[in-house]
Amino acid sequence: MNKKQKRVNHSHSTELKYPIPCQGGYGSVIAASMVANPAGEMAVSAEEKVYNVVMKQAALVKRQLRTAGELDVKPDIVLPGTLSLLNEAYDRCGEVCAEYAKTFYLGTMLMTPERQKAIWAIYVWCRRTDELVDGPNASHITPSALDRWEARLEDLFQGRPFDMLDAALADTVTKFPVDIQPFKDMIEGMRTDLRKSRYKNFDELYLYCYYVAGTVGLMSVPVMGVAPDSQASTESVYNAALALGIANQLTNILRDVGEDARRGRIYLPQDELAQAGLSDEDIFAGRVTDKWRNFMKNQIKRARLFFDEAEKGVLELNKASRWPVWASLLLYRQILDEIEANDYNNFTKRAYVSKAKKLLALPMAYARSLLSP
Repeated sequence: MNKKQKRVNHSHSTELKYPIPCQGGYGSVIAASMVANPAGEMAVSAEEKVYNVVMKQAALVKRQLRTAGELDVKPDIVLPGTLSLLNEAYDRCGEVCAEYAKTFYLGTMLMTPERQKAIWAIYVWCRRTDELVDGPNASHITPSALDRWEARLEDLFQGRPFDMLDAALADTVTKFPVDIQPFKDMIEGMRTDLRKSRYKNFDELYLYCYYVAGTVGLMSVPVMGVAPDSQASTESVYNAALALGIANQLTNILRDVGEDARRGRIYLPQDELAQAGLSDEDIFAGRVTDKWRNFMKNQIKRARLFFDEAEKGVLELNKASRWPVWASLLLYRQILDEIEANDYNNFTKRAYVSKAKKLLALPMAYARSLLSP
């Protein structure tokens, strides 16, 4: 639900601005945050749903900041004989992160050990959740399986982990003011993938992007911490974290158009495709036409707006936590450049950032992480 400039300090105004593709680029349209559904009832918009989660999470952090002066990590409460098992659980999470997210893992090396381990635990839970619908056993996953996974999540938050990797996250949520809702919302994103393969408009797509990626930002901010010298509101930091998740997922979608089409999925707003003179058949045929190029230019422009919004919040994070976030932002944004370099052929050419460019991005991300808010 991106706007020309996404709100930083939300109000309860019922008017929200969205950037939408139009002749000559992006125009702004006013949309009510409460919209009527076909039955005549009032339905909450995607942005309003997400906004409520953001405000709840920000309130949790502010409450802890008021009571502790700063975001202190709670000490370990360890039963005899369990400390070595907990350390082993965290080490395993670190190994998984290092294997599947090398650049991000390297960026966590500057974090304090407590924050580092917590971020690894969150990453592993998110990866396991994503694997349910995208992994090797995805064809066997049913809604009831996701219900069981959500029940496990609730047990975990109650201090009853199912396995070693769950134990690491169960420990993390006792130390940091992390709310369960973003985790539940990510599972809802997996449910969406089981029942939905088209998105009528950007409002629907935005909510999906929040579920599967924006939630990661909301999970991570309480662990990463806000810089002591930051003058930004807690809500604005969460908005920026949310924007980075949305930007990353939009980039994934634009990169994987061909791959998704081969699975019968189109994660692009149907109304915007029609407005550009395109149809599902054009995508399944993989035709790179001028219409497609113009459509992609607008989609890339919107993703970059979200990256721009995300940048505003990175400097407000705790200094030791900024490097992996900057690395993620810079590397993902370069994928958009690679789509352009491929002449918008995301049907048969996969846009990727070369190893040399990744290595170059790391010192650049580190340098940016040292700047003051």
